[in-house]
Amino acid sequence: MNRQAESDPVILIHGAWQGSWAWAGLLPLLARAGIPAHAIDLPGNGTDGRAPEGVRLEDALAQIGALMAALGRPVSLVGHSGGGVIASAAAEAFREDVRRVAYVAGMMLPSGMSFGDLQGSLRGQPGFGAGITEHLIWSQAGQISEVPPEAAMEIFFHDCEAGAAADAAARLTPQGEGLRSITATLTPERFGTLPRLYVALRHDRSVTPLAQARMQALVPGAQVVALDTGHVPQLADPAALSAALVPFLRGDL
Repeated sequence: MNRQAESDPVILIHGAWQGSWAWAGLLPLLARAGIPAHAIDLPGNGTDGRAPEGVRLEDALAQIGALMAALGRPVSLVGHSGGGVIASAAAEAFREDVRRVAYVAGMMLPSGMSFGDLQGSLRGQPGFGAGITEHLIWSQAGQISEVPPEAAMEIFFHDCEAGAAADAAARLTPQGEGLRSITATLTPERFGTLPRLYVALRHDRSVTPLAQARMQALVPGAQVVALDTGHVPQLADPAALSAALVPFLRGDL
């Protein structure tokens, strides 16, 4: 059976401060499984010449919509970390052309809730962690944040091979708040009808297991697969991430 002909294309949406490069270890594994995947660079992440402080959620949705139109087929969406909010918003906006959504420790949040709102509700509970927030370096106007490499190594890439972790930390780019501190408006009739998979990460220091569990409770109905990695399994253990995603992306689950 020709899986390449059957499988829907996948759009991979990176998290804050990252880029399409973050998916490099996963892409060949998806290709080997017969799943055509497209890793995008979100607007304002340093690849398109746009100032990060000027980018908004609607800009990301326009980019994703244009790619979907070019592909001309229904797609699956995969969002990592903050890319999860963008995946949810795209699923709502383009429901007719989205088959399913997967979250890799993604921000699978209810309509109108930001990750900051979620964190505020969890503060003080056992297992709470502020993640990267307390380490960020802010622009004078507070519209752009940067991640110090040493903090990235400790929070994002602590379980990755040392050289790969250092390279990834050095590639992080400034992030505008207009595409980070965001909410999605979701409806039961559109987003709510989509199959969802949540890839939980047991050793995540950024989107902690506590936060992941709360999001699963707040937005119930997703299938859940748990991996023994930190925040970036696509770098730490891409084979395990591929094994978690492929059955869902093929529509076998």
